Amino acid sequence: MLAVQEIDVFIHASHILRRVSLEVREREVVCLVGRNGAGKTTTLRTIMGYHRPRGGGIRFNDVPLHERRTHEIARLGLGFAPEESGIFPDLTVAENIEISTWTRPGGRPAAERLAAAYEIFPVLKQYGARKGPEMSGGERKMLSIARALALDPDMLLLDEPFEGLSPAIVPTVAAGLNEITQRGHAILIAESNIYHVPDFATRLYVIERGEIIFAGRPDDVRKDAAALRAIGGHA
Repeated sequence: MLAVQEIDVFIHASHILRRVSLEVREREVVCLVGRNGAGKTTTLRTIMGYHRPRGGGIRFNDVPLHERRTHEIARLGLGFAPEESGIFPDLTVAENIEISTWTRPGGRPAAERLAAAYEIFPVLKQYGARKGPEMSGGERKMLSIARALALDPDMLLLDEPFEGLSPAIVPTVAAGLNEITQRGHAILIAESNIYHVPDFATRLYVIERGEIIFAGRPDDVRKDAAALRAIGGHA
């Protein structure tokens, strides 16, 4: 499904990603874990076309992405929920979700896509008339994910979906993500906290200083002392 192959990414003169490779298969939940500044967000933003790699390549469903614009990548079936949520503050909750059906007009009918988004996070239905500034941080996270889901994507890219959430809201978001995978969507999650990796994650990568230093099952990372030190999980 998604194959990132040895990409090198520079931002201005800084070499941020160094030969980064990862893959996400159908229906998988894959986590990219690393401390702040390790290159997680840059990886996701490069997949979505915000940055162009100088080397390597990115393919999604065998279609090359690294020469395409962000809106073209979204139309191919990749939904993105950024760390800062990225919701439109002047639009209501309902309008924020509905806008994805305009971005990718093909696929399932808009009404079905909107219904699916509200089924994952039903609390958003009762907040439909609210605008961004009237919502809590957790509600904005859910809205960002719901908006990406309304795109009707094959895969979601989620940047720090649990960051800054109160402990009371984390299970709600995790349950929503689990339900999304049960409906056939693959997910790539970037996380700085190893303890936020959901139980249903199938594989895990650890990134440190722009390089992948571990790839394997989540349980196996605890056997890798270098990877544990990099993500603060102790050795």
